[in-house]
Amino acid sequence: MTAERHPRRWLILVVLCLSTFVLVLDNGVLNVAIPALTQDLGATAQDIQWIVASYILVFAGLLLTAGSLSDRYGRRRVMIVGLAIFGLASLVATYAGSPETLIAGRVLMGIGGALVMPSTLSIMITVFDDEERRKAMSIWSSVLMVGLIGGPVLGGALIAHFWWGSVFLINVPVVVLAIAAAVIWMPESKGPWRKPDPLGAVLSTAGLVALVWFIIELPEHGVSWPALVVAVGGLTAFVAWELRTPEPMVPLQLFRDRNFSGGSLSLVLVQVGNGGLILALMQYLQFVLGFSATKAGLAMVPMAVGVVVVNGLGATLGQKVGNRPMTVVGLVVLSGGFALMAMLDADDSFAKVILALLVCGAGGGFAQPAATAALMGAVPHEHAGVGSALNDTMQQAGAALGVAILGSAMAERFTSGMPAGTPEAARGSIGEALAVASATGDSALAGVARTTFADAMSSTFVAGAVAVLASSVIAFFLLRDKKPVAETQQATQLTH
Repeated sequence: MTAERHPRRWLILVVLCLSTFVLVLDNGVLNVAIPALTQDLGATAQDIQWIVASYILVFAGLLLTAGSLSDRYGRRRVMIVGLAIFGLASLVATYAGSPETLIAGRVLMGIGGALVMPSTLSIMITVFDDEERRKAMSIWSSVLMVGLIGGPVLGGALIAHFWWGSVFLINVPVVVLAIAAAVIWMPESKGPWRKPDPLGAVLSTAGLVALVWFIIELPEHGVSWPALVVAVGGLTAFVAWELRTPEPMVPLQLFRDRNFSGGSLSLVLVQVGNGGLILALMQYLQFVLGFSATKAGLAMVPMAVGVVVVNGLGATLGQKVGNRPMTVVGLVVLSGGFALMAMLDADDSFAKVILALLVCGAGGGFAQPAATAALMGAVPHEHAGVGSALNDTMQQAGAALGVAILGSAMAERFTSGMPAGTPEAARGSIGEALAVASATGDSALAGVARTTFADAMSSTFVAGAVAVLASSVIAFFLLRDKKPVAETQQATQLTH
């Protein structure tokens, strides 16, 4: 097997990490740039919502179609096209003179990102064999975490020294470098030719866009029945069509494999918890502990450290013990990190946050690469692109659900927890409560708001801990480790 390994596989991994890093980094830096671009472009609250949501809608809606295209036309080719679109769209966003132009740039970035994301993971599983795949995925996961944490920090530094467009301009040199490296080092891979499935593409895109829009609208506007009807109808019709058509865009039989279904469900529940964690913790750090946006971003470094350190250990240990034990133990540890977060109150020091984040990072560092390796190891190489896209789509939906459902529950708990007689303007959120307290000089209101928010946040982290613990149970019962080839051969020899 060693002789068949691609000689440039680690250089290829660098390209894959660069390609994914730029997508993760961009989302983080945008959040920091919103106040500056709002003032400069005269953007309304609705404009800002579309600047943020347009990327997510297009990205999530096109993932399955993009994964299918990569299997059919070539994963390297589709990834390079996606990077080129993402880079050009970043230039459009950089020099946008109106909210409408910026929204158009974000839509194009979503198209580019959707083409890039499934290709990276699918190329990884075709270049690396079972023995090295876990190590490659650990490195890839570490780079993603660095991008996730580094985005707000880098964005804050760019805004402090340049203009808001610089947060998009930084994408361009990374894209150029990734494209050049892909052309020079990366081999092409594709599945066997299959007839296009245009109806499947339309149904999946419509259903997923409607689903993500429903989730986005849920916290502020409640249930959007038209979006829900389109989402349920579109996705139901998509599943029915894929089961019926002789050449489906998405091979739904993948879910019959215990490792694929178990790994996917586990990661979805983890993303539900993580979505709630980041939303709640960012508000806690800024509104309760008084951190700036940049300092709050830096405060997430302990979690990144935990992930990176444990990823290195997990890559070696996982080869010996297998994906199932690594996933289950990691998820239990991650659940413990959520439980520590649930114990935070308004008067706690940052030291307790650091401890909780380190535990969360360690748990995620063990679990995520192992679960991903298990589910992607179950995907045949001819379906690597669409299998990766299925994984990406489910995790995107899980993270969005976490923000929507846990965010809504936290807001409702905050509102109901504020004392009777509190001004109505101060009951909606802790940000509004602190604004009212600052305007009126009511320090008691500020103290009550911080305490109430900490209580509401605790319930969110308890829900996150339960979700992650449930994912560990799913992983324990569904995941199965394949026996090493050498062990299987030895057993066969002993029986003869």
